[in-house]
Amino acid sequence: MSNQPKQKIVVFTGAGISVESGIETNRSDTGLWHKHDIREVCHPDGWQRNPEKVLDFYNQRRQEIGNAQPNEAHLAIAQLESRYDVTVITQNVDDLHERAGSSKVLHLHGEATKVRGDSGSDYHLYDIGYSEVNLGQLCESGFQLRPHIVWFAEEPFYIEESIELFAEADKVLVVGTSLQVQPAASLVLFAHSATDRYIVDPSTMTPPKKFDHLRGSASDMVPRLVQSWLA
Repeated sequence: MSNQPKQKIVVFTGAGISVESGIETNRSDTGLWHKHDIREVCHPDGWQRNPEKVLDFYNQRRQEIGNAQPNEAHLAIAQLESRYDVTVITQNVDDLHERAGSSKVLHLHGEATKVRGDSGSDYHLYDIGYSEVNLGQLCESGFQLRPHIVWFAEEPFYIEESIELFAEADKVLVVGTSLQVQPAASLVLFAHSATDRYIVDPSTMTPPKKFDHLRGSASDMVPRLVQSWLA
């Protein structure tokens, strides 16, 4: 048996990977931002004005996530752990990667299945699954519970850790993101020049420099690539 360390893979995912599981993207023509005012449901100002509306929005999202199932792309990514040291860095707030079996998942924009007290940076996280949270439900310190979500005008989580992971990766796989949301989209630039890089996207996009574009759906192309890496 070889004592060599496992190669490191970073899988960077966005909303597109979960579309095939029935979860709407934010930015499509029929997506969430076309149905809701961002500043009302995904901004600290909206939370201050009408927390009940924000809580209701995320209660609905939590129900949607609970009804969804991991698709073939999520499952294939989890299978990579049999041979590689894999970290999933995701812009998604759903838990489909975890339910598919991925053991190391960093959520840059938070997690819909968790809440915290609205007390600033010092808080305790509560894993509530797909339950509802309503106005008047407080944390142990007496603050209103709010979604553990990075809203617009708030700083993403795990940026420094993600930069290190990209810099150390032997392979990078990007799935389901157009790489338009900053600062997360710039993370791919920290990959080493010798790193193998792939982006799965169904469009005729121009891929980022040094990326191989695998055109097709996530549930089709990701299992194919994973199979080749495990062969």
